[in-house]
Amino acid sequence: VQLQASGGGLVQAGGSLRLSCAASGLRFRDYHMGWFRQAPGKEREFVAALKRGAGTTYYADSVKGRFTISRDNAKNTGYLQMSSVEPEDTAVYYCAAEPRPYYFDYTQDTSYAYWGQGTQVTVSS
Repeated sequence: VQLQASGGGLVQAGGSLRLSCAASGLRFRDYHMGWFRQAPGKEREFVAALKRGAGTTYYADSVKGRFTISRDNAKNTGYLQMSSVEPEDTAVYYCAAEPRPYYFDYTQDTSYAYWGQGTQVTVSS
């Protein structure tokens, strides 16, 4: 199982960026997907999650209305569309996947079994 995160880079405040998470060795549609981020000197924090099946989405308050999580089952790839970015969004972004079919705390990084390597997002003011 491998998750490959990409799409990070340098963007000006107010701009947009789309992160991708390509999955291999698993069928993404059968997994819950999450995005987390870690800024320098801070703990990793929840950003967004997308449940398997119905595809219900959840967002951290800090990104609600600005970020959108989605998945393309045909490409076996997940996405995080980032809009109206702010300098506070600067961090390494990680995608994660979890297969369990029952309820779990999607905001906790310890809930996810598989992780991508991270992609750096830097927002300049």
